[in-house]
This record gives sequence, C-alpha cells and structure tokens, in this order.
Amino acid sequence: MALHVPKAPGFAQMLKEGAKHFSGLEEAVYRNIQACKELAQTTRTAYGPNGMNKMVINHLEKLFVTNDAATILRELEVQHPAAKMIVMASHMQEQEVGDGTNFVLVFAGALLEAAEELLRVGLSVSEAVSIFPDSGHFNVDNIRVCKILGSGICSSSVLHGMVFKKETEGDVTSVKDAKIAVYSCPFDGMITETKGTVLIKTAEELMNFSKGEENLMDAQVKAIADTGANVIVTGGKVADMALHYANKYNIMLVRLNSKWDLRRLCKTVGATALPRLTPPVVEEMGHCDSVYLSEVGDTQVVVFKHEKEDGAISTIVLRGSTDNLMDDVERAVDDGVNTFKVLTRDKRLVPGGGATEIELAKQITSYGETCPGLEQYAIKKFAEALEAIPRALAENSGVKANEVISKLYAVHQEGNKNVGLDIEAEVPAVKDMLEAGVLDTYLGKYWAIKLATNAAVTVLRVDQIIMAKPAGGPKPPSGKKDWDDDQND
Repeated sequence: MALHVPKAPGFAQMLKEGAKHFSGLEEAVYRNIQACKELAQTTRTAYGPNGMNKMVINHLEKLFVTNDAATILRELEVQHPAAKMIVMASHMQEQEVGDGTNFVLVFAGALLEAAEELLRVGLSVSEAVSIFPDSGHFNVDNIRVCKILGSGICSSSVLHGMVFKKETEGDVTSVKDAKIAVYSCPFDGMITETKGTVLIKTAEELMNFSKGEENLMDAQVKAIADTGANVIVTGGKVADMALHYANKYNIMLVRLNSKWDLRRLCKTVGATALPRLTPPVVEEMGHCDSVYLSEVGDTQVVVFKHEKEDGAISTIVLRGSTDNLMDDVERAVDDGVNTFKVLTRDKRLVPGGGATEIELAKQITSYGETCPGLEQYAIKKFAEALEAIPRALAENSGVKANEVISKLYAVHQEGNKNVGLDIEAEVPAVKDMLEAGVLDTYLGKYWAIKLATNAAVTVLRVDQIIMAKPAGGPKPPSGKKDWDDDQND
C-alpha cells in the first residue's frame, strides 16, 4: 500500500503537484528586480555611439553581430516573467518611436536598482512607487532597402523608385518611358475552372488544337501590347509560349514572387494589379521613366526608376563586404527613417549626450527637497536613476563616469541646460550639445521615460510569483540534429 504524504498547509495545498510559488520581498520582489537588472546590464554596454557589439546566435543558429537592443532582445527570447515586462516595454518603444529601445532598458534597470535600495532601507512598495507617474502621415514602408554584397558602405546609393534582385524573363532588358501592366496571376494561357478531357483522333486535329492554343496566346499578348503597355510584371510563373509572344511584341517581362513586392510596385508606379490576363485600361496601367536590367557587383537587379523626386517609394541600395555589416547598417537606416517619422508627428527636439537627463535629475531633486514625508526618498531616487544614461555613455566611452556627472551637475547649476557629455574627448569633458548638433527627439525621450517607468512600477507591484506545473507530453529527441531528415542508407 502506497504511503500518502500530506501537503504542507497554506497556499501550496491549493496548487497541483509540481507547481512553484514564491512570495514576499525576498522571494518575489528582489528576485524580479535582480532578473531585470541583469537584462539591463547586458544591453547597457551597447548604449551610445561607443557601445560594444553583442554576438547573438538565435534558436535557428543564425548569427547576429549588433549593438541594436531591439534586435538583441528579439533574438534572445527572454523567458523570465518580470524581465519579459521590461522587454515588452522596449518593444512598445520600438513600435511607437522606432528608436530608443536601449534607453528604456537602461533606465528601467536603474529605476529598479534605486527602488531596491529604498525597499532594503525599509520603505514599503507603495511608498517607493509613489513618485512614478502613471501629425504626420509618413509611412516607414515607403523607404525600401536592397542589400547587395560587395564593394563598401561608401558605394551605397539612394534611388527614386524600386530595385529588385531579379533578372528579366525575356530578351528586352531596358525600356524608356515605361507603361506598366501588373498581373497577380501567372503569365500563361487561361485554364478552365472545370476539368475536361479532349479526345484527339488524328494528327491534323492535334495540330489544330496546338495552333488554336498558340493563336489564343498570341491574341492575348497582342491585345496587351495594343494598349501601349511595354512592360509586364507578373506575380506567377511565365509560360514559354507566353514569353515567346512577349519577345515578339517587344514587351519587357519581370516576374515578382512576393505579393508584397507586387503591391509596393503598384504603389510606386500607380498601377492596379489585375487578377486575369486581360488588356489593361489606361487607368489600370502604371508609369515609370525607365525600367532596366543592371548589374551591381555580380548581382543582377531590375530597376524601376523615377526621374522626379516626388515618387511614393524610394530605395536605398546598400553595399557592404559582409552580410552582418549590411544587416547592421540596415538597422541604422531603419532607426533614421523612424526618427524622420517621429519628427513629422512632433518637431520638438531636446539636447542629447545626457544633457536632458541631468537637467531633469537636477529639477526633480530640487522638487524632492520641497516634499515632506517618505515620498521625498522615492523622488530623489528617481532623479538618481536618470543619471544612469550619461553614466552608461561615459563608461562606454572609456572615461570616469563620476567625474563626468559631477562636471555636468556643476555646469547645469550655472544655468547651461544644453551641456552634455563630449564623447569624442579622451578625458572627462562636457560641451554644448545644441552647438555640436547632438539632439534627440522629444517624443522618443517622452515615450522612453514613460514606458520604462510603467514597466518598473509593474515589476515592483508584483509580490507573488505562482508558476503552474509545465504541461506534460513527450520531449523532443536530443542528440542527432538531423533526426527528422530522410536518410539514404
């Protein structure tokens, strides 16, 4: 007879066997703070222009060498529930502003570190969080990036229109003043919707059947050519017979496999994608100054080019010696484009280089000194947490952080609000960020502080962690990586 061991009385009694339960300051709050601090510490050294790169290998064994916090977090797949909250705040910053993800992590980590000190001194969680506060139509997708291996970054260029890493299907490789017909269907003879069987009894009938199919295809392509279209873009396969007639009527033929590329091209040239191989009317055709096949490095590309600069979509052709380098430059381009998008919503700018954070810290500290009661400690710690940003910039630049921060405070006390860290100097030095042209977007800073604060408050308000028993089921086989591949023994 099996011996029945009773469960310990209390909360654990209500949970299934194998469930975990943590509560209180030591078990829950400090444990959560520690996880978030470690995550912030990981990306802190990548902050700023002198930040170090991280080498990340994701679950698909793809290698990333980058200092972009959004990419690092996306590929790391953080599992800890509290750290996930900070990651979610960082993702929200990425969606809202498109930049400043590392700021959110560093600042949230500093806030939690400051809160931990207050909790250890004896303040309650509610007193520690008492301070924390609870136009444009630019589409980022309009700036495309085409990465082509070879040459160097300085050989990159901007082109008004679209560039595809494709070859043309037919003999025509260049068209000026292009009139473009776009089809989302294959460039082939029409197939009936119902299945049918054709009985052919003689060779003459076979010849007539083939000839009829050829005549039909000829008539279709001729009808398209008669509308004035000299470029056909198709989203499906191209039949050999259709290709022959396209060459006969001197029509350039381009095949795009991606429906997204097809939609973007329609937007670029002002065309309508047709679902059947019918002659387009004038309103359905797109227009482009030139369409041509070109060779960049050893890569064949098809270019749809507008001579005027008022086109809907532009493409940045990036060149680089390695894929990793081009990926990193693409992320930098993405940040720049997102910054432009933010400026179309709000044109206000604030000084960079830690100037804004030090000025905020100075003013919040002054406000804290006027507040009675225990909340003044939380206010002062919030101000102290803002120092984490210039501190990280200084440490990553290889200068003494304490010396830089004391210099910044001294200059700001004199009323010079725009003075920040001079990262180009080899010694701890400060300079006017407005004169140096180092500026941050107001919205980027606003959302970063707001999201980091909200994430820190959410983590601090958790006083219990309850983890259900993981679901059962067979575990994936370990050992051979190619266990599911077909083996030819």
